[in-house]
Amino acid sequence: MTTIKLHNTKSRSKEEFQPIDPQNVRMYVCGPTVYDRAHLGNARPVVVFDVLFRLLREVYGADHVTYARNFTDVDDKINARAAESGRTIAEITGETTQWFLDDMGALGALEPTHMPRATAYIPQMVTMIEGLIEKGHAYAAEGHVLFAVDSWKEGYGKLSGRSVDDMIAGARVEVAPYKKNPMDFVLWKPSTEDLPGWDSPWGRGRPGWHIECSAMSHDLLGESFDIHGGGNDLMFPHHENEIAQSCCANPQGDFAHYWLHNEMLQVEGKKMSKSLGNFFTVRDLLKQGIPGEVVRFVFLSTHYRKPMDWTEKKAAEAEKTLRKWYAQASQAKPGRKPEQSVLDVLADDINTHGVLAECHQYSHADDVVALRSSLELLGLMGDDVPDWARSPSVDLSAHEARLFAARQAAMESKDFSEVDRLKTAYMAAGLEVRMSKTAVELLPGAGFDAAKLEDL
Repeated sequence: MTTIKLHNTKSRSKEEFQPIDPQNVRMYVCGPTVYDRAHLGNARPVVVFDVLFRLLREVYGADHVTYARNFTDVDDKINARAAESGRTIAEITGETTQWFLDDMGALGALEPTHMPRATAYIPQMVTMIEGLIEKGHAYAAEGHVLFAVDSWKEGYGKLSGRSVDDMIAGARVEVAPYKKNPMDFVLWKPSTEDLPGWDSPWGRGRPGWHIECSAMSHDLLGESFDIHGGGNDLMFPHHENEIAQSCCANPQGDFAHYWLHNEMLQVEGKKMSKSLGNFFTVRDLLKQGIPGEVVRFVFLSTHYRKPMDWTEKKAAEAEKTLRKWYAQASQAKPGRKPEQSVLDVLADDINTHGVLAECHQYSHADDVVALRSSLELLGLMGDDVPDWARSPSVDLSAHEARLFAARQAAMESKDFSEVDRLKTAYMAAGLEVRMSKTAVELLPGAGFDAAKLEDL
């Protein structure tokens, strides 16, 4: 059997994956808060853990893997969106949940086994909170219930590798008179009449963020399960708090055995932000005509534990590569088992970049069977070639030859005006211009408009 090795954040080392029960391998991944479209950064953990889900299914069998990814549908951001839009919370969360599923489906992500919504698990959260109070790990104060960090000092901070004192010094903690310790975090908070609320032993209120995942994972996967994943921005405080409340509520279990965290995403070398004008959603890219398979390819080109840089250049190159690969892979039948060598590469801490390197080799050797099975394993190809890849791409060879000839002539005459004119026109059409001593290459970018080439 394929040996899977995963980098465990908890041990800070790569470990051989040994499931609790090979007949029921269990994974939980923190999902979105549904109040708006998913941006590109939201999509990275979806794609990363979708590939791991596919690998686990390949190794242990599709019927022996359970994957849960939640929807947070009770949150102050959702409340604020409802207040500013005049729409109901149910309308907003229902719409944005479907948006998320549609957009992630366009990226080739399989739907998890379970997709629990927080609002459907309020009774389980209340029961867990009651148990924490009984065990001395939580306390009620002014309509709130808080987890007492001091009650579990021996375990708190081990995931992120920081002591409680360091976290107090470095974190922006909410100061409140009802807290016994600045690091204590909310399990339950009161709701006014204009906010969502549920009856509880502490009055009408709603859950804190962290308790949601603990209650849902316990209900769906048990007191101990195999893998917990998410972006590394969730490591503290969210995952640290999950561990604390789960281990204290269920001391007979040990919660998640392996913790995996993906790195963050950049755009053209900079942090994605609205202020820089480089913030966009998955839907924005799809509307620009960038296929979901291209987005997925770019994601998989970088190891999940490294920062990923989204660029138009990478997207253009990915589309060009995929068109070539699909043309080859379409000659093979779907559903073939991947090469063991490919499985071994992917099993080495989800090495998607390594598998893409294997695909390049298969393409070069015209091994269409191995190429197709590898693309299927990565979720880059299904039973059929995508429609966009069937349509012919624009042949730019004549334009490349024209610019190359103009450059050659300019080298003799020292008059580069025609070269500059052509380059300006090609860039205005959305082409990236690459020139060397021996060749010219024109690569379509995200905003490429072939109609602008007609007058050249």
